[in-house]
Amino acid sequence: MKPTVFISDLHLAPDLPRVSQGFLTLMQQLQGQCHALYVLGDLFEAWVGDDNQNDYNQQIIHAFRQLSDGGTALYFVHGNRDFLLGEEFAQACGGQLLGERTVIQLPQQQILIEHGDALCTRDEKFMAFRQQSRHPLWQQTMLAKPLTERLQIAELWRLQSKMQNSNKSENIMDVTPEAVTEMLKTHQVTVLLHGHTHRPTIHNLDMDGQAAKRIVLGDWQEETGSAVIGIADETGIRLENYCF
Repeated sequence: MKPTVFISDLHLAPDLPRVSQGFLTLMQQLQGQCHALYVLGDLFEAWVGDDNQNDYNQQIIHAFRQLSDGGTALYFVHGNRDFLLGEEFAQACGGQLLGERTVIQLPQQQILIEHGDALCTRDEKFMAFRQQSRHPLWQQTMLAKPLTERLQIAELWRLQSKMQNSNKSENIMDVTPEAVTEMLKTHQVTVLLHGHTHRPTIHNLDMDGQAAKRIVLGDWQEETGSAVIGIADETGIRLENYCF
């Protein structure tokens, strides 16, 4: 059986040529070799609406479309950078936009997937903005603004986020263990797979005496040309380094 691949936190942008080429290369490598590809949020550094059809975005969409046309199932989850990704984008790629969190069936087990930002409950300022920005009325108001204005707003958010994060402790920006346990119990699974924190590893958990795992994907590094992606097949789920 062909493997299922999980990626997140590419933060694609025209000023990241190495990451951009790494993405395009991976799409070519997965052609005919992959059962499904799950993109677990922050595909783009910023996404201000599906109407932003510049050449760069069209190139990304085309790469996804080629993969899906080749028989790979394609799924997208919103991140905190690209929460305005819409159905138009997903359909153009030949993929499906999933909800905030989803239980999926793998060969060995069911697992819960999400971006991971909703688990960082200690970061109160971020959680407040997250709640606001995911509201349909807020998004409708934002998308009604001219594209040029939305691009300016996105750049302002990016700069503000960078400044705020530099003053936050590592503990605040990581997931809250209690939130992880609650999600696992609510969805009746023992494996959670997410991105967002840029801290790739596999955490072994004890959930009331039951063994559980939290698997964290990595972000894509322009400087080192590397990323940590997830691979699931009949042997289980593992993390692999992808160099580009």
